[in-house]
This record gives sequence, structure tokens and C-alpha cells, in this order.
Amino acid sequence: MRTPKLAFYKSSYSGQGVDCVEVAHLPTDFRKSSYSSGEGECVEVSDLPCGAAIRDSKHPDAGHLPFPTSEWTTFLDAARGQKL
Repeated sequence: MRTPKLAFYKSSYSGQGVDCVEVAHLPTDFRKSSYSSGEGECVEVSDLPCGAAIRDSKHPDAGHLPFPTSEWTTFLDAARGQKL
């Protein structure tokens, strides 16, 4: 799995002092999961520096669900039928 880098920048809601909030946009390189069917019922996945995110390919603008690395690894092991 390749690990994309997040580019953080100062939020426009931060003040001019030292109390700043930094934000980063999530990568948008979602791809069809190898576990999806070939009939349009697809789950898309995107690698994140801290795990992965999934979304419904039929409704990509509806958002995504991010998972930390530990939860994503546990999910993949279960999907592959490996003993946890």
C-alpha cells in the first residue's frame, strides 16, 4: 500500500497569533475495491497516511468513512478470512 502525504495549511478561521488550526484535504484517489461485484455495486477505497477511507461508488458526493490503520487491518484480515 502506498502512503500518500497530507499537506497541511493554516485554516482561514485561525487568528493571527500563535493559536492556529491547520487542516489538510484528504486524497481523492479512490479506486474500486477488489471485493466489489462487477455489476455496479461497488465500494471504493482510498489509502490514507493513517489508515483508509471507503465510500459508495454510486454516491461519491455523500462522503466517506475513514478508518485508522489498526481497524482497517483488522477489517482486511476478517475479509480475507484470516484468523484474528
